[in-house]
Amino acid sequence: MLERYGHGGDLWTAEETFGRPKEQFLDFSSNMNPLGPPPAVRHILHDDWQDIVKYPDPAVRELTKKLAQKYDVPFESILVGNGAAELIDLAARVLKSDRTGLARPSFSEYEEAILKSGGSLYNIPLYANYGFEIQQQDLEAACSAADLLFLGHPNNPTGKLLPRHILDMLIQYGQRVILDEAFMDFVPQEKDYSLIQLASASQQVVVIRSMTKFFAIPGIRLGFMVAHPDFIKQIKTLQVQWSVNYLAQRIGAAVLDDEAFEQSSRDWLEAEKPWLTGQLRELGLEVTPSDVNFLLFSFPDNMGITVKQAQTHMGHQGILIRDASLFKGLNDRYCRVAIRLRADNERLVEGLREMLQKNRGPKNE
Repeated sequence: MLERYGHGGDLWTAEETFGRPKEQFLDFSSNMNPLGPPPAVRHILHDDWQDIVKYPDPAVRELTKKLAQKYDVPFESILVGNGAAELIDLAARVLKSDRTGLARPSFSEYEEAILKSGGSLYNIPLYANYGFEIQQQDLEAACSAADLLFLGHPNNPTGKLLPRHILDMLIQYGQRVILDEAFMDFVPQEKDYSLIQLASASQQVVVIRSMTKFFAIPGIRLGFMVAHPDFIKQIKTLQVQWSVNYLAQRIGAAVLDDEAFEQSSRDWLEAEKPWLTGQLRELGLEVTPSDVNFLLFSFPDNMGITVKQAQTHMGHQGILIRDASLFKGLNDRYCRVAIRLRADNERLVEGLREMLQKNRGPKNE
């Protein structure tokens, strides 16, 4: 299984499974910005490597200050971490919810963090026939049954933002909620949907952001949390000292200055997302409309193909796709793919087309 360790992007397992060097795979299983990393990353790795002989700033002051300026929130409301994964774990440990509401499907690390902290789970169903959007009655039930909600905004693997009326409802109910906004950078109307500013002064909302997806630096591990200063103080007591290494701090501060990269990334996605969505639909696949840089789709029952069969076929062609059936709430027909550059996307479409034609062939003979 490619997702042996719970995630896409595992090129080492792909190499073992399909018998080709990991450098030769075209990876649609992890959702990174194909335009990145920004040029500043190369310059820092080339020019500043000698500074790794020094300890990093334990307070991450330069990067935190830049984040505070960019998002117009207090310095004291931000905690930088070793990727969003560290912050997800820390938030669950500090809040220690008895029962946490999770959307199904959603990112598996929410569940892992809650269970490790000793909590239990309440499932919030997301239905394909409603476009995988949380329904009001299901949210009301969750708010009554759980003392914390942990939601992706946008959600992974569906790529869907929480609708504005759902966000308003959460705030109105006074429900305590952790929002994972790891992919929010890809949303053109980010300021209209992100709850970062609310979280900075609220005892109710915690927002977690990743810097690895948009800036394509997953190997560096970098993310940040925005919450009330009192909550940030609590979190800091559990965070490992020097959690954020020197290079991560330098790279994070540098990429925030690259407005041209941000605009180019949004321009790319604005053109490429509808193109790839249309191409997959022309193949007869059922594609969920996405607000971000990846697409969830399913193979209709009449195709007779499971995602595991597709993943194996495509892997032997050097193309990696994500088995979305591993997300609770999805069946064995569901697949998730990143949106990449046009030439790569064309290879994906052609590979899927060849597989579908090959699958139809024997049945028609």
